Amino acid sequence: MSAGSDVRVRDLVVSFGATVAVDHVELTVEAGELFMLLGPSGCGKTTLLRAIAGFNAPSAGSIHFGAEDVTRVPAHARNVGMVFQSFALWPHLSVAENVGFGLRERRVPRREVEASVSAALASTKLDGFGGRRIDELSGGEQQRVALARALVVRPRCLLLDEPLSNLDARLRHSMRDEIRRICKEFGLTAIYVTHDQKEALAIADRVAVMRAGKILQLGAPRDIYRRPRSRAVASFVGAANLIRGRVAEVRADSRVVDTGAGRWVAGLDDEFRPDTGTEVWVCVRPECLRLRVDEARPNIVRGPCEATIYLGELAEHQLRVGDRLLSVYEVNPGGAADTTLAAQADVSDVVLLPFDGDEGGDS
Repeated sequence: MSAGSDVRVRDLVVSFGATVAVDHVELTVEAGELFMLLGPSGCGKTTLLRAIAGFNAPSAGSIHFGAEDVTRVPAHARNVGMVFQSFALWPHLSVAENVGFGLRERRVPRREVEASVSAALASTKLDGFGGRRIDELSGGEQQRVALARALVVRPRCLLLDEPLSNLDARLRHSMRDEIRRICKEFGLTAIYVTHDQKEALAIADRVAVMRAGKILQLGAPRDIYRRPRSRAVASFVGAANLIRGRVAEVRADSRVVDTGAGRWVAGLDDEFRPDTGTEVWVCVRPECLRLRVDEARPNIVRGPCEATIYLGELAEHQLRVGDRLLSVYEVNPGGAADTTLAAQADVSDVVLLPFDGDEGGDS
C-alpha cells in the first residue's frame, strides 16, 4: 500500500443556510501523519471531515490532496477511505464481500479483488474471517472490517469519524492502539474526529482543538495539554484549576500573580507575556499539585479538605484555598486524607492564560 498524500485546507468555510459550521479554517496534515480533530459536539469537526471527504460542499476556501485541488471533485473520485461511527457495514454481505465492495464498484478484476481483500483482512488481524456474516462478529471485529474496507482501496487519506464511540471502554483502548499501528505500518495520512480527549492524546501525532467552527489551538498532544493557550482549551482537554488573577510583578522568566486562592509564580513562554496589572487566568492541572511541599519554593497552598473522591489509581481532593476549591490528585492514595492539606506546584507547571471575561473558569 502506498503512503498517503498531505492534505491542505485553506480558508475553508462550510455553511448551512445562515449557520456557519466551519469558519475560515486553515490546516495542513502532513503525509503519513495521524491527525486528530478534537472538540465537543457541534464544534464543526465532523462537518470539516465530511468536507475533506467530499460530502459537504464548501462555501469558500479550498482543499488539496498533495498538488491536486479536490475542492470540487466529487467524493467517489477523491480516493479516500472513510470509517464511520456506525461502521456502515452491509448485513447481508459476508466479511470478504463487505471489504471488497469498493473494489467491485471500481470494476477491479475478481482475482485482484480477492488478493487485495485477503491482504486487507490480514493487516487488520482478520485472517480466516472472510466467510463470516457481520452479525456473527463482535463490536471490535466489526470495527476491523470497517477499517479493512477503508484500507483495501489504497486511499490517499484515511478519514475516521468517531470510530470507537460505539465500543465499550476495554475495546476502545485496544482498538485505538490498533488504528495507530495500522496507520503507521502503511504510512497512511489519517484524519480522525473524536470528542474523547484521552483518545486524542494517546494516539495522535498532532491535535487540533475546535470550538464554534474554528481551530482554537493546534499542536502535539503534550503541548496542547501542558501549554494550553486559552481557557477553553485548558478546560476541555483534561481537568484544570482555573483561577482569576492579576499580574502583581514582572520578572524576566516568570510572573507573580495575585488571586483569590493565594499568590502564584508562573513560568512564561513566547505566546503570552502579560504586563503588570493585566488580568489573567492561572491554570494548574490537578496532578501538578503535589502533597509534599518545600517551604523554600513558591506556589504552596494550604486549606481544609472539603471532599475526597476515590478513583482507584488516584484520589481527587477538593482543597479549599481562600475563596476557591482546588482539585488535587493524589496518585496511589493510601488511607483517609487529612482534614487539612498542603500542596505545591512547580513554577513550570503554572500556566498563564489571557483573561476572556468568562467567570465560568473559576473553580
